[in-house]
Amino acid sequence: MGHRRPALFAMHPILAHIAQILVAGLGGLTFHWLGVPAAWLSGAAIAVALWGLTGWAVPMPRALADAAMLTSGAAMGAAVTPAAIAAVGRYPASLVLLVVAVLVISCASSLWLTRVSGWRRDDAVLASVPGALSTVLAVAADRKASVGSIAIVQNLRLFVLIALLPSVVVLSGGGQHTGALLGQGLPIAAPGDMAFVLLGGLALGVVFKRLKVAAPVLLGATVVSTVSHGTELATGVIPPVVATGGLVLIGIFIAERFRHIDRATLGKSLLAGLGSFGIGMGFAVAFAGLAAWVAGVSFADGLVAFAPGGLEAMTVLALVLGLDPIYVGIHHIVRFLSIGLVLPFVIAWLQKGSPPGAQRG
Repeated sequence: MGHRRPALFAMHPILAHIAQILVAGLGGLTFHWLGVPAAWLSGAAIAVALWGLTGWAVPMPRALADAAMLTSGAAMGAAVTPAAIAAVGRYPASLVLLVVAVLVISCASSLWLTRVSGWRRDDAVLASVPGALSTVLAVAADRKASVGSIAIVQNLRLFVLIALLPSVVVLSGGGQHTGALLGQGLPIAAPGDMAFVLLGGLALGVVFKRLKVAAPVLLGATVVSTVSHGTELATGVIPPVVATGGLVLIGIFIAERFRHIDRATLGKSLLAGLGSFGIGMGFAVAFAGLAAWVAGVSFADGLVAFAPGGLEAMTVLALVLGLDPIYVGIHHIVRFLSIGLVLPFVIAWLQKGSPPGAQRG
């Protein structure tokens, strides 16, 4: 019952992609004018989500998504200095708290979904796991769980975080939001340094993709850029306009994940998702405050590090808000790895005696 795509877009698919990017850019620009934190990321995501309601949206080409991840990963790594690396030694206690927080958030949110929303335990656990969306949905599909409902709850959490968390961080007194373009006023990397980081990141991303690592290009570029800047092999940042364009493209990427949701299931799962998000975020805030005190970082750093969002979105958000990229990044990587290793076994155990794909009540 959706709108029909204009004939011009149907004849020239490239025009549809250009129009979508322009919509995303206008969304980011509008938020930038309004002084909204992380304007180019959150504005683009919200604008493209609304654009999707028109029926004119098109799937984002994989190459475009990879280009966005590549530039964002390179920009994140550029924030790493030898002095910042030396500070990692104070994070172990915070990482232990993160593991405890993941367990508490998952259990509390699962209880809401099973006791209040009437979900099965396996579906509830998959929907409640904070972050690692790609892994969660892969496990859900493999175990024949209710993928549609799980996707709604997980994507709703990510979308609300991208839309609201930047403003919460700034209101809490954290971040360095100035309303400027990303990286503006900082030394620009030399062409040779940029080429080394981008090509090296792309090559490592290909390796990570073969190893089935999540967000391979983003992680590859982040690793190469981090090592290069941490050892001072490379200096300077990606040109602000390029880095900001990458954020706009990531906004499209995030909105697209939210758009591919069965609308018939949306209404039933919305209340369940909001309740699950509220409970999970409440515990995340509590653990973030404790971890920030233990690690000696700001509450804003702790909040984004413990926020139950995706690896790509939260690490990029930390960069945009001027937070500690090492602290936030390592927490989300540890979260993703721990979830990826443990979740398949937990779901298999929960489904013992209850065959995958059994009728949902």
